[in-house]
Amino acid sequence: MNLKPSFLDRRTNTQKINHEDFQAVENLAMELVKFLPRTSQRPIVFVCIGTDRSTGDSLGPLVGSFLEEKDIPFFHVYGTLDEPIHAVNLTERLSEITLKHQDPYIIGIDACLGRMKNVGVIQVADGPVKPGAGVNKDLPAVGDIHITGIVNVSGFMEFFVLQNTRLNLVMKMAKTIANGIYQASILHSKGRLQELMQEQKKTN
Repeated sequence: MNLKPSFLDRRTNTQKINHEDFQAVENLAMELVKFLPRTSQRPIVFVCIGTDRSTGDSLGPLVGSFLEEKDIPFFHVYGTLDEPIHAVNLTERLSEITLKHQDPYIIGIDACLGRMKNVGVIQVADGPVKPGAGVNKDLPAVGDIHITGIVNVSGFMEFFVLQNTRLNLVMKMAKTIANGIYQASILHSKGRLQELMQEQKKTN
């Protein structure tokens, strides 16, 4: 679980999408594509942060597991229910990712707490996510951009609030995020294929 709402509110380039909106998946995909690098040289890596030991904090690994079931070419996914990325192993896993992928474009995914009126909102924002900030943990920032889902209300006993967050809400938000990423992968793949075809024409 990541940052407090006051930190999010200061971001100027944050797009908010309610997971119940009719076109939430399509809107999320379009917003995500806008952020993706135009160059094909940087591998795109999703780092899904959280743990299944806490209902509210399971958003990230649920997204990772849903993505693992889909065919998403050109995207790399880390952090699932089977192999979660959490406070204990975050630094180690980030080191492994940067060693495996040259100059990766990282998208951090995490749950967060916020205002009552924003519960259920998915945010796509420029800059890294800061895992653990909402529960006073000092962990490395993650991502060139990030996707967060506001799963419950902040302000008092955050750890207890996360533990008692409704799984139904977290599941729905995770599916919306995963489906949005999947659609973004299709749009991105079409762009990559067009680039490859243009490169082939130049070499022929």
